[in-house]
Amino acid sequence: MKPLRNDCFALPPGVNWTPVEEALERLRSRLHPVVEIERAVPLSQVNGRILANDVHAPRAHPPSNNSAVDGYALAGPVTDVPCTLPLVEGRSAAGEPYTGQVPEGHAIRILTGAVIPAGTDTVVLEEDCDVADGQLHLNGTLKAGANARKAGEDIKAKDKILTTGTRLSPTQISVLASVGVESVDIYQRLRVGVLSTGDEVKPVGATVTDWQIYDANRPMLSALVSQLGYELVDLGHALDRAEEVKAALERGAEHCDLILTSGGVSAGDEDHVSKTLKAHGDISNWRIAIKPGRPLALAMFQGTPVVGLPGNPVAAWVCALRFGAPAMALLAGAEWFEPQAYVMPANFSKNKKPGRSEMLRARVRDGQVEVFGSEGSGRVTGLAWSDGLVELDESAQQIEPGTPVRFIPYGSFGL
Repeated sequence: MKPLRNDCFALPPGVNWTPVEEALERLRSRLHPVVEIERAVPLSQVNGRILANDVHAPRAHPPSNNSAVDGYALAGPVTDVPCTLPLVEGRSAAGEPYTGQVPEGHAIRILTGAVIPAGTDTVVLEEDCDVADGQLHLNGTLKAGANARKAGEDIKAKDKILTTGTRLSPTQISVLASVGVESVDIYQRLRVGVLSTGDEVKPVGATVTDWQIYDANRPMLSALVSQLGYELVDLGHALDRAEEVKAALERGAEHCDLILTSGGVSAGDEDHVSKTLKAHGDISNWRIAIKPGRPLALAMFQGTPVVGLPGNPVAAWVCALRFGAPAMALLAGAEWFEPQAYVMPANFSKNKKPGRSEMLRARVRDGQVEVFGSEGSGRVTGLAWSDGLVELDESAQQIEPGTPVRFIPYGSFGL
């Protein structure tokens, strides 16, 4: 695949604060798939994978006219009632079609899913008729084609049934199988490296002092990558040392299609991720008008894109979902997506100031949206408490109970 340009994340001169929608559009316009294609992969192995080519149906579905009910096949319409039709011996069943011709003015037994025999085009429901002494007695009218499925009414031969970039699910695999598609071309899994940084950060299980914290970001982001269907590459943890950060990024560039880092992306003395990327790569610090979040480092390092997330777990989570998830989808060969939001009544009050979008940890209860009691970015309990995010745009807003708000469930991001 064509690699990304080294300057693909560069901001125009003079740009300072970037609104969320503008930042998302810039990402979308500058990214493209970076993974290779796997050819002719069996359907048993493609669940959750991304389709690399359009698929056209090799046959129609259904392949022939068939019955939607158990009953009797005849030539419609039936308008002159009551009437009696002699029954042809035999029947048409789903696994054993009737191969003869039904004479004009006759009927034949037929079962659900069975091919409609030649000479008939209509099926009368078993409960709507009487049978006695080899005769079918009808008391009600019936339009031509009633209770019959036409060949190709769902899918016609050569129809495009799935498009490039579709993430295959069990239901889509069913569509492929229904027309006899055995295998498809898919993109290789996007390999996403996850790297934590910081002297104060220690892995779970390590001995810590009062000034040190356990690493919540790497397990969280690793789980996110895996749940989104990508191949996780654990790049571990790097101390605030330029040589450690550089070595970790070099491992990532060798083995990954994308690197997610957390922490060290601002302009402080110990922000070695941004310093290393500036010294050895091509970095653009996007100051996005979002809360929590704001600093988002986007860089190219030895040909590999790097998304530098904030070190705070809540901000890292919000930015990973709002910016990282659609970007990873596009790099992986899927379509860029805007997460589905639902307008619902608020069950909270808030006086929002203008200037930045805000993402509030939220959940739905009894048809209303409630938000976590504290907006503090250090309150990781709000992540587990929430089912999604309330997104408030840059404008000033006065929200009271009952005010319509945009709720984005985590499922809208592919989780």
